[in-house]
Amino acid sequence: MPAQTPQDVPRLIIEALNAQDLEAALSLYEDDAIFVPEPGVTATGREEIREALAGFLALKPTGTIETKTTDLAGDIALLHSPWTQVGTDEDGSEVSFSGITAEVVRQQADGTWKYVIDDRGAAPSGNRSE
Repeated sequence: MPAQTPQDVPRLIIEALNAQDLEAALSLYEDDAIFVPEPGVTATGREEIREALAGFLALKPTGTIETKTTDLAGDIALLHSPWTQVGTDEDGSEVSFSGITAEVVRQQADGTWKYVIDDRGAAPSGNRSE
């Protein structure tokens, strides 16, 4: 389902990741979007974003997100959303991540919204639960 409002975009990305649906997640990004999965790492364009998202899906994450602020300027919106994700690494250990996003979304010609910039705001290596 396409995002009908700016706030739909982060909600739909978490739903897609929770469902292990890479194509649904990828559909929320413009073709030349930027995804920052962790500080210092940038994926640009759909193929790099696909690779980065596939890495997250390998952890079989479940997560939550709640948009706290939305600043709208015409067809561009800036959102900040606290999020958490819990998954399992290759050793079978639980891994948890959290952050507060900085997301820029743009309204498309068909009225839907997609990411231009998706910065997860995560700690570089996440937080391991003991």
